[in-house]
Amino acid sequence: MSTPPPPHQPPAGGFGAPQDPPPGGFGAPPAPAAPPVPPQQQPPAAAPQPPVDPRQPAAAPPAGPPAMPPTVPAGGHAVPPQAQPGQPAYGYPQQGYGYPQQGPAAPNPYSAPTAPMQAAQPQPGPSGAGGGGEKRTQMMIIGAAALAVVLIVAGGLWYVSDSSDGDEPQGTPTAGASKAPGGVPGSEKVPANTKSRPLYNHPSPAPEEITTVPGSWLVDSVYVKTDLSKVVGYNLVDGGKKWELPFPGEICSATKHISDNKTAVVFKAVAATPENKYPQCTEVGVIDLTAGKLVWSGNAKGSATGDKPAPLSEVTISGQTVAAAGSRGGAAWNLADGKALWMPKADPDGCRDAGYAGGEALAVIRTCSGSKQSVYAQSLDPATGAPTASYKLSEGIDSASIVSTKPLVVAADVGNTAKNGTGVSDLFVVDPKGELKARISLASGNFGGKCRSSEVEKCSSIVVGNGKVYVPSAEHQGKDSSSLARTNELLSFDLETGKQTSDRADAGERYTMFPLRMDGSNIIAYKVPPYDKGGQIVSIDGTTMKETLLMENPSEKASRSAETAFSPDYSEFRYHNGKLFISRTNVKKPYSGQQDPEYLFVSFSAS
Repeated sequence: MSTPPPPHQPPAGGFGAPQDPPPGGFGAPPAPAAPPVPPQQQPPAAAPQPPVDPRQPAAAPPAGPPAMPPTVPAGGHAVPPQAQPGQPAYGYPQQGYGYPQQGPAAPNPYSAPTAPMQAAQPQPGPSGAGGGGEKRTQMMIIGAAALAVVLIVAGGLWYVSDSSDGDEPQGTPTAGASKAPGGVPGSEKVPANTKSRPLYNHPSPAPEEITTVPGSWLVDSVYVKTDLSKVVGYNLVDGGKKWELPFPGEICSATKHISDNKTAVVFKAVAATPENKYPQCTEVGVIDLTAGKLVWSGNAKGSATGDKPAPLSEVTISGQTVAAAGSRGGAAWNLADGKALWMPKADPDGCRDAGYAGGEALAVIRTCSGSKQSVYAQSLDPATGAPTASYKLSEGIDSASIVSTKPLVVAADVGNTAKNGTGVSDLFVVDPKGELKARISLASGNFGGKCRSSEVEKCSSIVVGNGKVYVPSAEHQGKDSSSLARTNELLSFDLETGKQTSDRADAGERYTMFPLRMDGSNIIAYKVPPYDKGGQIVSIDGTTMKETLLMENPSEKASRSAETAFSPDYSEFRYHNGKLFISRTNVKKPYSGQQDPEYLFVSFSAS
């Protein structure tokens, strides 16, 4: 049984493996997008895998890799008294919205083509009516059109005025889009004043070596951020420190998920020293976000690791299961008390759990390095780790990421065909039986969203909800051809058919947007501002794609500079209840000559 780390003061310096993010922030324009293409045709699907009998958790799925046994060694975790669970929480970001064009407009390559609107044709009246039937038909058309206008206007007013109770306007999906299941109301309300003010900007630590500080969480009463070998909670009134939790070494990884007001991190058991500059990341710890306490900590030892703890690179949470994996395989524990659920086991076929994804369900990317390398995406029983469904990805794929666990959506770069540094050429939608439902191609270069091939649960700007996957278009020239300003749109693909829908929300001239997360059937998105504006948080209706402004940040120079110094690719965005926090995931001593102050995180509050 291990014990929670003693309250050391955090050392400076540390982990040197991550690459330093590129200088600058949102300002540098990307390469022009590839020429427009129509919605992608679906390539042939890989052969589906037979479903796995969930009643035999220790057995391997047919045609799949050997299943991970649910062997549970005794002990290994210290269990302090359990803290009381807090209020519902909001962890990692996912994505956003814009207002669709109304009426005739120039064709746009970043939206799906739609059928032209056909005018209603009057029908001739009965014989001998003397044209009276035609006149009555015309009057009916005029009346119907007037009623439609009234309903549209009333619907828009109702959406705004009824935002306090979470109701959404009723409507039908746009052509080609799947209907949102039930139109689940979102929890985010429009603040009385959407004009925000800076809340608190925390100075960045400045170690000599680049050091990881991944993880940030926003709950109803506290914002929590990792720092140098510690995790700190800040109040939401003025950013004052509420609590500080020290760790013995650097924090290597953190899950975006929150369950029972708890989250999880991977950290080093010791600090870096001249003799041991790069200690391994081997420890898992669960944190109570409200109390600021370490609930338990432990490591993974099994037949695949010998007597040494397994190195771990990722951690996630699904319900009451904490799962972590690395180069020697994966392990899992009970969230509340740290009881081991499974541990890494040596596999004769060279198969291992490369990384887990959590949230609504638990899934894994499992790789096999035998005579023929293969990659599997599997849904797991979170209590035992036994596969409940297994899908073998196409040959030529040596790594993959998981965008969503329910439904299971997997991202991969097939044959290194991904463009614009996205790391994603295709999305694979897998059904609960382990069969391929749809394959979505993003290889044209017209779409944004990114995944890191080395991490299973590190996709950004890709959100799943309403039976669709939402992605931003690639940035492109705006309507003003004399300006260098860029813009883009939020688009979607149907998860049943794999085809692009006619959904489209425009970021607006000189703005670009990317989605952060779902809020019921709505999408929360961040809009990157032009040089003379502040950023925006918007909510996009998942049915109509109508945009509602939730927050607009100040355009004053100091505030602008602080906000736009955070690159979306190396930062975490957390928004809830009129509060926005943007934080770094790596820190290092600033470059010589840098004049603007550098912050670990900045925050904004709307009234």
